[in-house]
Amino acid sequence: MAVENCTMFTDFILLGLSGRRDVQQGLFVLFLLVYGTTVIANLGMILLISMDPRLHTPMYYFLSSLSFCDVCYSSTVSPKMLADFLSEQKWIPYNLCLVQMFFFGAFAAVECVMLSVMAYDRYVAICNPLLYTVTMSRRVCFQLVATAYTAGFIDMAIFTSCTFPLSFCNSNIINHFFCDIPPLLALSASETTTSEIALTVSCSCVVGSSVITVLLSYSYIITTILRMTSAEGRRKAFSTCASHLTAVAIFYGTLLFMYFRPNSSYSMDTDKVASVFYTVVIPMLNPLIYSLRNKDVNGALKKVIFTKLCSQ
Repeated sequence: MAVENCTMFTDFILLGLSGRRDVQQGLFVLFLLVYGTTVIANLGMILLISMDPRLHTPMYYFLSSLSFCDVCYSSTVSPKMLADFLSEQKWIPYNLCLVQMFFFGAFAAVECVMLSVMAYDRYVAICNPLLYTVTMSRRVCFQLVATAYTAGFIDMAIFTSCTFPLSFCNSNIINHFFCDIPPLLALSASETTTSEIALTVSCSCVVGSSVITVLLSYSYIITTILRMTSAEGRRKAFSTCASHLTAVAIFYGTLLFMYFRPNSSYSMDTDKVASVFYTVVIPMLNPLIYSLRNKDVNGALKKVIFTKLCSQ
């Protein structure tokens, strides 16, 4: 059937992670706990940073922005996924599917750029400490965060504009738990070459520039640290970067695995498992990584708890 003569579906069906009812109920409880932890941990991090004057520094301003992005990032997928675990028919309207894809991709791109901004912040703090206050002024910090959001949303707007005209008339069953880019392209009855090129270019621009920024920043950071004569200075410098490096490795590693592989190696079942990790788990891990490995955050948390206990 010619694409121009086919009838477009107005709704999609999401197959989800499992078709077994008992498994879905168990997954609902598990992912409800994960999503709840994600929201509480990230909003708690934002509140903690805003309450403690000692954390009113560029590094924690960026961390607060990252936490806000993680809440939005996870919330584009998790609520719908949780609702589908409890419903018989996992319908999602066509327009809402594109909206979910847009916001998910946009916040993923924002997080990608934010991690590179945080790497640049660590570079300035360690390699040019005397100029840190001037270089990372409040205005510059705001501009860097605004740039991250602008780049992420423009990047996804360009790709979505290439995806919107696609026809979906052969099937409306998406073998995934949310409207991700690869399964939508695989489902389209139209020629997807333009969309695939747009996806490659947009991902290469955002992810590529972010990865280069991170690699360059940490190459200078490591060189500077190794030149330090004080063992204690080297330990403190590495300590300030450890949490960020962990978050970068987890996020970029999963992202590269998902979107920068040959088409022949794609497997929807494997990709669904990987997608769970970077859509649900990573937003929960980020605040835990930064809080568990950061003395300032731990100190601020203990201070808040102690103040609350004393006031009762």
